[in-house]
Amino acid sequence: MNKQIKNDISEVEISSLGAEIISFKTLNDGCEYLWNGDKSYWPGHAPLLFPIVCAVNEGKITVDNKEYAIGNHGFAKKSEFTVVKETANSIIYQLSYDEETLKMYPFKFELNIIYTLVDNKLNINYIVRNIDNKEIYFQIGMHPGFHCPRVKNENLEDYYLEFECNENLDRLFMNGSNVIIKNKSENILQNHNILPLTPQLFENGALVFRNISSKKISLKSKKSNQKVVLSFENLPYLGIWQAKDAPFVCIEPWHGIADTEGFNGEFKGKEMMITLDQGMSFECNCSIEIGC
Repeated sequence: MNKQIKNDISEVEISSLGAEIISFKTLNDGCEYLWNGDKSYWPGHAPLLFPIVCAVNEGKITVDNKEYAIGNHGFAKKSEFTVVKETANSIIYQLSYDEETLKMYPFKFELNIIYTLVDNKLNINYIVRNIDNKEIYFQIGMHPGFHCPRVKNENLEDYYLEFECNENLDRLFMNGSNVIIKNKSENILQNHNILPLTPQLFENGALVFRNISSKKISLKSKKSNQKVVLSFENLPYLGIWQAKDAPFVCIEPWHGIADTEGFNGEFKGKEMMITLDQGMSFECNCSIEIGC
């Protein structure tokens, strides 16, 4: 089931499947900023990544010496969320563990996503609560895709990413199973805050970065004033991705990362893992601002 939240400036549509945003547009011109989910390129819009980010080695995690099969980016994106509360401009979704999640991920959790629309900005707050009788471990991340190019007669080369801070970005590479290739990286930005977008940038798949300094990234055009501004807290890693020749770009803040080739340790030993004590909560948040 889909729900809408709106005001006089913009409108957001959210699906209960994955609590995924499937539309975000400005009302004065009807401009849609979020990727439309064209299956010929990529069927997603803005999936939530939980309880893992990217892939795990051989598609399995190990918890207390027992293996559990879990798919790329986890199961939240394919789970039905429950609406806990809604108003004209806000909505709260919830997902809790069940028998099916325990088969993939042997921890008891409660995940809440709070969407609040203010003018042309969508604020998103993620809260994970440990309702188990032991520590739980997880990763979490965003995966929103944005139309790019967005204006007629523009192409990808007319767009660029503007980081809040000057960055030194060493790009990591992933293999065909979406795990990190050992000892392979490439510096693509040196003490600068502008990353031009080109098809060649994505020829070897997604760009993956550890520990970026910026808390804000803008997707801008050299030819038009329309832009997307993504701001985030407690999500220190970053992915940037475009399917081959697709008219969209994903900007993905993460608290987590894929396994590195050959990793076979316990789940709690994965890189960038969040550890949560019994009864405690973890929060991270982001906002998506659209328009001129």
